[in-house]
Amino acid sequence: MDQQNWTCHETAIVDDGARIGAGTRIWHWTHVCGGAVIGEGCSLGQNVFVANRVRIGNRVKIQNNVSVYDNVVLEDGVFCGPSCVFTNVINPRAEITRKDEYRDTLIRRGATLGANCTIVCGVTVGEYAFIGAGAVVTRDVPDHALMVGVPARRDGWMSRAGARLGADLVCPIDGTRYRLSGPEQLEPMP
Repeated sequence: MDQQNWTCHETAIVDDGARIGAGTRIWHWTHVCGGAVIGEGCSLGQNVFVANRVRIGNRVKIQNNVSVYDNVVLEDGVFCGPSCVFTNVINPRAEITRKDEYRDTLIRRGATLGANCTIVCGVTVGEYAFIGAGAVVTRDVPDHALMVGVPARRDGWMSRAGARLGADLVCPIDGTRYRLSGPEQLEPMP
């Protein structure tokens, strides 16, 4: 394994076969399995686990105590807050093997997953969506949606810059204007 372009703390374990992009940093007590693919410029915090059938894009930040299980894909620019939770089986039992029942989970580009949120397997979280701390996501999330609660429900819209949008749908950080293109679809205006 060529480790010239990425760094790894001495306590971390990176299994042979893992593909890790340039500039990625892997911190204390983290374990990356041999089938994992991790992009460039990522940061994996303390006590992170990355399973074999995981794909992580570029510039992804995974904070401490996050386990990214098989069949999870994190696209470019995703932020996973401390202790956020992924699942991959909808009805697990210790006495029954269900590896052939794993459901795919997709976290789209630029999405933010708040601390201690739970992403139930089989959902897609849309681009630049924002999942609030402690929320439990049980269904697909539209692009730019702000989701809070248990189960998570849409409570507003977020800009690409990470600001909550007001009624005028203008980002207070960068001035980008957005429009509703359907009841649950928000997009930046050209």
